Amino acid sequence: MTEAADTLLVLLVLGVMLVGLASLLIPIIPGLLIIWLAGLGYGLLAGFGTWGPWLFGLITLLALAGAVVDNLFMAAGAKIGGASWWSVLAASVLALVGLFAFPPLGGLIGAFLGIMLAEYYRVRDWQKAWAATKGMAAGCGGAVLARLAIGAVMIGAWGLWVWTA
Repeated sequence: MTEAADTLLVLLVLGVMLVGLASLLIPIIPGLLIIWLAGLGYGLLAGFGTWGPWLFGLITLLALAGAVVDNLFMAAGAKIGGASWWSVLAASVLALVGLFAFPPLGGLIGAFLGIMLAEYYRVRDWQKAWAATKGMAAGCGGAVLARLAIGAVMIGAWGLWVWTA
């Protein structure tokens, strides 16, 4: 590739990665996957070089960790709000059902509906069920911040990859 083509590719990939990073503010858009795919595209088009496989491996591990962060933060928030593990499990099941039955918002709605209904069934108190639901919402907010940090580190690892190429 020419130097101009290399520069254009780097700018294009960076632009896609920044769109992916910004999309992390919207829970239904897979921003970390967008960042990961942009990195993969860069590697396939520009070559992986010496450090590329290692840094792309790191980017992949970070993307996988980011996929788990949502569930961990939301479950932790629900537990802090007073939810039982059974309610968290019910919320997870309804989130999966909602994700496939009513994309793209069904997963999020299913999770919150699941925690609310399971907690109400367990304690027969709407206020306690609402407290658990608010805890899950706070966990969701924490997950957004964690995903933003993970996305930034992914982009930083890609930047190191470009710099060392």
